[in-house]
Formats: sequence, structure tokens, C-alpha cells
Amino acid sequence: MAKKRLLATVLGERQDTPPMWIMRQAGRYLPEYRELRAKAGSFLDLCYNPDFATEVTLQPLRRFDLDAAILFSDILVIPDALGQKVRFEQGEGPVLEPLAVTDVDRLEHDGALEHLAPVLETVRRLRATLAPEKTLIGFCGSPWTVATYMLNGKGSPDQWVARRFALEHPAAFAKLMDVLVDTSIDYLVSQFEAGADVVQLFESWALNLDDAAFTAQVIELNRRIVEGVRAKVPNAPVIGFPRGAAGNLKRYAEKTGVNALGLDYATPLSFADEFLPKALPVQGNLDPLRLVIGGKAMEERVIEIKAAFANRPHIFNLGHGIVPETPIPHVERLVELVKQS
Repeated sequence: MAKKRLLATVLGERQDTPPMWIMRQAGRYLPEYRELRAKAGSFLDLCYNPDFATEVTLQPLRRFDLDAAILFSDILVIPDALGQKVRFEQGEGPVLEPLAVTDVDRLEHDGALEHLAPVLETVRRLRATLAPEKTLIGFCGSPWTVATYMLNGKGSPDQWVARRFALEHPAAFAKLMDVLVDTSIDYLVSQFEAGADVVQLFESWALNLDDAAFTAQVIELNRRIVEGVRAKVPNAPVIGFPRGAAGNLKRYAEKTGVNALGLDYATPLSFADEFLPKALPVQGNLDPLRLVIGGKAMEERVIEIKAAFANRPHIFNLGHGIVPETPIPHVERLVELVKQS
């Protein structure tokens, strides 16, 4: 059976050259994605169409020698499945009907997996299609991050509405978190059952929380998800990506039980050796802007990142998602550099 280098790295095996994937590797920087996106109708239509979603997931692997495919979907399919209307506006991003305190009790957890059945069908098709050496990554948004959109109705730079809701309405907030934790566990378990090799928890808004809130709303909820998934899928491999966690990264890694830790591009390269267990796999962490610029700005940093993590299990990735302005030749050069011994 072909060895899946990226999965082996998540499980703690150091490779001579790091395996790699790219966050948002299926996206608007690819002309073939833009073409299919135009055919799909809405963004959610694209996510919920197994034919289209499977094709989009595979597009970057046809161009680049990546070690993994990541399911093409979105973190906001969960609130959509819970009955909160979600739409994506051109140039604005996701738009939801903001939750009020009285709305929390009306979320429809029982039918969520049925709503997400097309996404799980995409996972099954990918499992049947992928080359045996390629790792299949599933994912979901972590509860705090998903809740920031649900409560505010859109993204925000400081998550003020969600932070205030958590403090002013602790009972309703706790109920919302319970629904999101339970739904996330069911969703991730179903992804594993459909063929995912590993899943990633996207905690995209881990910043702007004090340490008490970070403990309660990020660490504890991610820990509950990891434990809940492993209760049904023993030893399930999980990557945690708490973007902006900064000084809380060590506690996150220790307390959540994730197998590997994603590092955003603001994390110093020395952090892993200074503060993290030597055997803990890390993932990251090139600034996506350096990939846009290319040349020396990118290439020197790639070499530095590889050198910094050379003595531990390391998955090369960006420190956040690839952006639409990224030139395809720069991605080709990135893959070439990462694959060099």
C-alpha cells in the first residue's frame, strides 16, 4: 500500500523533505476554479454539488505535486445545516441572519447531517478517486469561530458582537456552543467514515480573546471535539489551527490533544523549539503575501521555514489561506522549493 507522507507526518513521523498542502488550495487563483464557480450558481451550490465539489477539490492536485487534497467546502455549512440562512455576496463574503438570544433554541441539530449529506458524498467520491499516496483532509470550523459569524451575521475584525454576547448571555452562549460542539463531532465522524484520513479544526478567529475566554471558548471546545470524535473513531488524526493564538499556542497544543499544530505566519520560527514538545508535528507557516510577490521574498523565507522545522515532523503550508491574486508560476516554484532536499 502506498505511503501517505502527510498522514504519517501528522502521526509524528519526520520526513526528509516536508509534505505539503496549501490552505484554500482550491480557489480563485485557478482559472479552472473560476470557470466552474461561474457554472455552479451560488457558492453554497458549489459546496453542495458533489460533482462540482469533487472536481474543484482535485484541480490543484492536477497542477501541483501536493501531498493532500482538502475537501472543498466551507466552515459555514454547519450554521446553514442548523437552519440559519447563509449566503455569500460577491466582494462581501458570507452574510447570515444574526442570531438573537431567543434564536439559539430554534437551531435544528437533529437534521444537520441530512443537510450535509452532499458534502459527505463528495468525501466518498474523493476517497475513491485520489491516488493512494495522497492524504484526504476533512475539516470543520471550530465552534468559537463559527459562532462569531452566526452572532454578528458576517465577519468582523474584532469579533466584538460575539465576545459581548458570550459575556452578557452566558447561558444562551453555552447552549449555542453545545450545539456547535455536538454537530461538529457528528460531522467530523461522518467525514472519517466517508474516507477522510485526517481532519483540521479551523479556529480562524482565535485572536482578540483574553486568556480566560481563550481557555473556555477555544481550548475547551476544541478539546471536547477531539475527545468526542475519538470516542467514535479511535485515534482519529486531528490538526488544530488556532490562528492568532500567539502566547496561547502551547496551552492549546497541550490541552486539546490535537496531533499536529498549525502555525500562522505571525508565529516566530523559533517558537516551536523553544516552547513546544520536540515530537509535536507543526504545520506552516509562509505568509501568503510572500507567495504573491514571489522571487527572493518568497524563496528565502521558504528555506528559513524548512530549516527551522527540519528536526521535527513538519507539514509545509501557508500561515493562512492562499489569496486570489497569487500567480500560478509562484505556486509552482513554491512546490519545487519545498520538494528539494
